[in-house]
Amino acid sequence: MTDSYPPAHYIDYSVPFAVIFDMDGVIVDSNPYHKIALQQFCEKHGYHLSDDELRNRVFGRTNKDWLMSLFNGKVTAQQIKEFEEEKEALFREIIAPHIQPVKGLIQFLEKLEEQKIPRAVATSAPPANVIFTLEKTGTRKFFQVVVDGDMVENSKPHPEIYLKTAALIHYLPQKCVIIEDSLSGIEAGRRAGCRVIGITTTHSRSELQPVTDLVIDDFDQLRLGEIRKWFI
Repeated sequence: MTDSYPPAHYIDYSVPFAVIFDMDGVIVDSNPYHKIALQQFCEKHGYHLSDDELRNRVFGRTNKDWLMSLFNGKVTAQQIKEFEEEKEALFREIIAPHIQPVKGLIQFLEKLEEQKIPRAVATSAPPANVIFTLEKTGTRKFFQVVVDGDMVENSKPHPEIYLKTAALIHYLPQKCVIIEDSLSGIEAGRRAGCRVIGITTTHSRSELQPVTDLVIDDFDQLRLGEIRKWFI
């Protein structure tokens, strides 16, 4: 668990819905850099993962989950912690010169703030990456609640992270809109009972459309009016 995030800002509960953002692939298009870090890490330890394996076995899951899978369960808790720190430090080093918010995100967050729509982050990433990403993109100030991978027991596609985030902002899951890029995250949002918007940073429109309520390429394409209609 982590206590590294500031306390929640005031939330206006008269607003009919809240928006919960995944981080990797949603706040930042980080998966290309995660891919490089993962490939370097895996090759160092004698493994080679295909693009399909990365997308379906790794992205959207906690480090503990995919590391246990990679090493066929033959790793201790201490080894997992060391491997996680190794891989994530490599990722932060690789992305640091390139990190920026997904197109249109800041403007969309400003609109949500202006209209007092509650906002949260729910990510499988470890605390160090969350702090790094939100600080580097200047987005921490927009979120009342942040839930990271250390704050849940079950990895996506289990719905725990979205159920917990909804509870922390005191909204029913049915009154929450999830923005996700990974299939495992989308399934987690669906299983939690939330509306889900897919963003095409990781999967194609054809992959996302059957399992989401709406698909966007970036936040310039997202209109609050479309979301409001779901809660009339």
